[in-house]
Amino acid sequence: MTRIAVLVGNPQPASRTRLVAEEVAAQLGARSGADIDATIDLADVAETLFRFPEPRLDELRERIASADVAVIASPTYKAAYTGLLKAFLDRYGSDGLRGLVAVPLLTIGAPTHALAVETTLRPLLVELGASVPTRGLAFPAAAVEERSQVVADWLEAEWPRIRHAFAGGTQPGR
Repeated sequence: MTRIAVLVGNPQPASRTRLVAEEVAAQLGARSGADIDATIDLADVAETLFRFPEPRLDELRERIASADVAVIASPTYKAAYTGLLKAFLDRYGSDGLRGLVAVPLLTIGAPTHALAVETTLRPLLVELGASVPTRGLAFPAAAVEERSQVVADWLEAEWPRIRHAFAGGTQPGR
């Protein structure tokens, strides 16, 4: 069975970013029949991000790396993702996400931030070895109440590029 993980790099626990990321995972799961893991909200472990070794973070890191698909989400900070998300992703080696299909998601405060998901988060995920077959989702934070429809519209357009991740349960190279 294909497994979807959700990683949220918002410093605020239970954030709008988390709501949107979980909506993306729920709609991917509903369309594909995949299982969805419990969300990893980095706000819950922020105080441990710079401890080495840190067994709890190693476990969370493995949960993401061993998933088939992961929604990687952050609010947009200074035209990029948060340092919280970067600190967690820095725990992976350069090929640490090999075989993972990643869905980059940034919540944005203004339309001028829409390209940040493509110019900052996508390259980081690719550098870590993830496959990123879809357009990243630049989600207007003000539209959180309409997230079901906004995500549905995005998924309808992107499904042809990501459906392969759900066909056989794992990706090549895994």
